[in-house]
Amino acid sequence: MATTAASQRVSGLARALVQQGMLTEADAENLQNQANASRISFVEQVVMTKRVLPAQLAAFAARTFGVPLLDLNAYDFDQVPKDVVDPKTISTRRLIPIFKRANRIFVAVSDPTNLQGLEEVRFKTNLVVDPVVVEDDKLGVAINKMVEAGDRTMSTLVSNDDLEVDLQEDSQPASTDDEGVDVDDAPVVKYLQRIMLDAINTGVSDIHLEPYEKYYRIRYRLDGVLMEVAQPPLVIKDKIASRIKVISKLDIAEKRVPQDGRLKLVLSKNRSIDFRVSTLPTLYGEKIVMRILDSSSAMLGIEALGYDPDQREHLVNAIGRPYGMILVTGPTGSGKTVSLYTCLNILNQPGINISTAEDPAEINLPGVNQVNVNEKAGLTFALALRAFLRQDPDVIMVGEVRDLETAEIAIKAAQTGHLVLSTLHTNDAATTLTRLMNMGVAPFNVASSVILISAQRLARRLCPQCKHPVDIPQEALLRAGFAHEDLDGSWQPYGPIGCDHCKQTGYKGRVGIYEVMPITDEMSRLIMRSGNAKEISDQARREGVRTLRQSGLMKVKAGMTSLEEIEAVTND
Repeated sequence: MATTAASQRVSGLARALVQQGMLTEADAENLQNQANASRISFVEQVVMTKRVLPAQLAAFAARTFGVPLLDLNAYDFDQVPKDVVDPKTISTRRLIPIFKRANRIFVAVSDPTNLQGLEEVRFKTNLVVDPVVVEDDKLGVAINKMVEAGDRTMSTLVSNDDLEVDLQEDSQPASTDDEGVDVDDAPVVKYLQRIMLDAINTGVSDIHLEPYEKYYRIRYRLDGVLMEVAQPPLVIKDKIASRIKVISKLDIAEKRVPQDGRLKLVLSKNRSIDFRVSTLPTLYGEKIVMRILDSSSAMLGIEALGYDPDQREHLVNAIGRPYGMILVTGPTGSGKTVSLYTCLNILNQPGINISTAEDPAEINLPGVNQVNVNEKAGLTFALALRAFLRQDPDVIMVGEVRDLETAEIAIKAAQTGHLVLSTLHTNDAATTLTRLMNMGVAPFNVASSVILISAQRLARRLCPQCKHPVDIPQEALLRAGFAHEDLDGSWQPYGPIGCDHCKQTGYKGRVGIYEVMPITDEMSRLIMRSGNAKEISDQARREGVRTLRQSGLMKVKAGMTSLEEIEAVTND
């Protein structure tokens, strides 16, 4: 009778283990009592005391109760249904919903007799629940990752009290109708500050806040690559959007059309960071992208940008000229603005009048007269340029040459005693000249005004903490663009591994790759003859101008970056 009484005090998986002789009744009862006292599950207690191995226990449970067995190491957690079950239930009931199909949801558990947890999932989701058995140790690791990196509560997210920052907001926002959303909600404000501060400290260029049907995620663009950093609760998406829109001077009642704004994060008396804010209506709310505009990037100096010594000399000589046009080209996100502002910072002297027209101004540079173009109000690049020419300028910077009118005014300014800096979206230096001529600019005007073109890309730097030597076949090096004489054994290529210092990417920071092409007399004569891009490129090679690929390969030889990175960012 005593044996029967003891059996009644254990149930489910514990009883099955006793019946199969894997535990004695006394051990099972003792482990059950210890688990209850520690407020953990019976399976956790068994695994923790090493009475049964996790894999052995999972296989036994699956076989005994006729439940499928799954190895969590082989499962892609990006497929986990978001916000189907709240993080508190996942943690306290020790289960993870792993797949949803029609009216059924499959839930990973280490104890298939965990009826309370399974019933709670059924009640909250109104779905048929099918358990799947997994190893308890792997389940615990997965739960911790999901709870910590995913649906953390706001009190946890803002628990730190060291936020010595101030968000500068509009004293008269465009609208006070918040549709019931409390934009002054303290946890939301602190969480937003934490996200922004963390992005600044990490060296992020953009913050993406993206609402979806079942979850809300935050991603950073670090070294040109997007990475997910958090999935806050879906219910706060409207509060975050409204808070950002208020401090960016946007209309918080307008959610049907895109809006653009700006805000400032004051870190100290001597340092503040500007953010350019863009909102976009999507199916499930407003996606917000915040571009970090750190003026200190323009103060690094030309030496820090990655120009080779001869390229730097050509650029410095060009910006030292009293008049002419300097063009910086490359795709979006290639660092053109930083290069231009680095040049402006060198030119920014008390005796020089500098004016810029941008859409919008991204970097604040004291001493420079910066104008934001406003197409809706009629303030175009062309109109701003005409106004600059009546303002006694020495140096003019145009954010982008987009049309013939802007190009003609900029060239006229360069021909009449002004130094003009601007950007174009072209792939290399040679095609920049033909692009101007295709716009309708006369070849003789191009030849007499443009003095230098710099095409550029940004390549990720190898992490100095974990980069390692790699063996690359000679054929691959030759195919990439190295010459036979380069393969003399005097240098070693390196590749990425990944460590905590670089967030497991193998790369930390970026370096510029440049094609700097001065316009020589021979080049001018070729332009006057309306030479095509190939003829101009061939002439540049004869004059010793390196292509983007050749400049990148020099960075590979120096151990700054990897060959695969250069092949990815340059097309030769």
